[in-house]
Amino acid sequence: MSTDQHHHEGEAPAEDAERQPDWWHRDHPTFTALTGFFTGLAFVIVVPGLFAATLGWIFEYDRAEELFPLVLLTLAVPIGLVIVPRTRRFGLYMLIGLFTTALVVLGVAGLVLWYMVTYQS
Repeated sequence: MSTDQHHHEGEAPAEDAERQPDWWHRDHPTFTALTGFFTGLAFVIVVPGLFAATLGWIFEYDRAEELFPLVLLTLAVPIGLVIVPRTRRFGLYMLIGLFTTALVVLGVAGLVLWYMVTYQS
């Protein structure tokens, strides 16, 4: 084992208590990928729901329904993250999580609709 992993006899234990873990300081690729993916997943689920709730609270039902497609403007957030070099990796994984979740939700909804029309009508 290396010498920086063990205490030397003369070292104070307080020095290790102040030291942050090395992996937290580096931009760990797995951490960035996972947080980006799950942020995209949450984005697909939470943002449209909050947007619809806010529109319903502010406007009448018909007007809120007309304005709901504006939720697509929120896609500027992950696109902006992809454009900025510092956040590009996070933004790419966020888009992957966003599109994967949307694909799964739409696929399951399509299968359920097909099943209901085919076997329940």
